Amino acid sequence: MKMIFLATALLLFSHNVSALEVAGVPVEQTIMVNNQELRLNGSGIRKKFFVKVYIGSFYAGKYLSSPNEILQNMGNKLIRMNFLHSKVSKEKITEAFAEGFANNAPDVSASGEAKKFLSFFTDDFVRGDTVDLQLGADGTVVAKHNGKVLGSMKSNNLAHGILAIYFGNKPADEGLKKGMLGIRR
Repeated sequence: MKMIFLATALLLFSHNVSALEVAGVPVEQTIMVNNQELRLNGSGIRKKFFVKVYIGSFYAGKYLSSPNEILQNMGNKLIRMNFLHSKVSKEKITEAFAEGFANNAPDVSASGEAKKFLSFFTDDFVRGDTVDLQLGADGTVVAKHNGKVLGSMKSNNLAHGILAIYFGNKPADEGLKKGMLGIRR
């Protein structure tokens, strides 16, 4: 009887430890990318004027504690956006990415790679949607919307530029950057 109680308690405890919720949305602790398990580095909420737009989560093979460490690390990474707002138009999301490139990766901003990346986004996003930006160790960038591949290309420059949008000197949301770095207020 004691063994059953102990096993049940351990099962419940381990489930609660692995469960993470941000703004009422479950956030996975680990994700597989390119046959590698990536761990949650941190999560935060992207806000625009007082509106919660999406939960941003950053995953890597090991904990990366600073923007420089993230930008220099050549391993697989993933940025996940869980949309909270009722609707974010494709124009708004591509404008935000373009502005992020201009502010943090000007060499990528006007490139053909950036234009191709922005062309992946042809639909609006609504509450409950998930967008994944997989950044492979080999420079392959894969964008997914609710699990469906929107497009992919191999470009170390673009992968670095995408990371700079979130972890560069002029991120769109400093609170989101801190959250994705695992810094809690």
